[in-house]
Amino acid sequence: MTVVDAPPIVFVHGTRFSAGQWSPQLAALQEDFRVAAVDLPGHGARSAQPWSLDAATEIIASAVDALDHGPALVVGHSLGGYASLEFARRRPEQLRGLILTGASASTRGAWATPYRMILGLVPRIPADRLARWNDRLLRRLYPPDVVEATIRSGYAFHTLPTAWGEVLGRFDAGSMRHVAAPVLILNGEKDTVFRSGERDFARAHPHARVELIPRARHLANFDDPEAFTDAVRRFALQLPVRN
Repeated sequence: MTVVDAPPIVFVHGTRFSAGQWSPQLAALQEDFRVAAVDLPGHGARSAQPWSLDAATEIIASAVDALDHGPALVVGHSLGGYASLEFARRRPEQLRGLILTGASASTRGAWATPYRMILGLVPRIPADRLARWNDRLLRRLYPPDVVEATIRSGYAFHTLPTAWGEVLGRFDAGSMRHVAAPVLILNGEKDTVFRSGERDFARAHPHARVELIPRARHLANFDDPEAFTDAVRRFALQLPVRN
């Protein structure tokens, strides 16, 4: 495939973040691909919008339509990965490929217990304190050009309980059977929790494979932006050409 035939790419951010999470990837890919990053409901510029998977699906669909070049490659991280799985089930005609990153763990059964505990804890901590902790953590771990767009956009802690409350109990490897397009499961090597089901997720789909970013954690696109972007680029260029 040439770049001319390449799919548009829509990026879907993870928990509490916004479209700014993808600033390194957008900057690196925009010359060769039609690219966009969305704010999910309750996040970023849509901070006042109530969360729902219904609304998240419509936002992703609108972004694909706005790029105006046929079905898209959708890249979803963590919460955005599960929202992308829901999009794949509901809008198969708009999907040319799917990359799940930090979103190949079951959200059902015992796996959900620790997250339900966190959901009960977050509302008890003032949002400004959580924001300061996040700012300090991101600035300590990553260079400014990687995280400043995320920091400027703020954090959606107020949405976290509702968003994960809907996701928990809903997704497992069986969700992959509803994905009609090829899938890349792209995880940080050290993201032991959210890659815990990657083999099951891959086995559940006839055209899925796993790729790991060495030494990267849950925020693999921050830990190694170049390696992450290269994996997205390679997968995009390997997707079948749509007539």
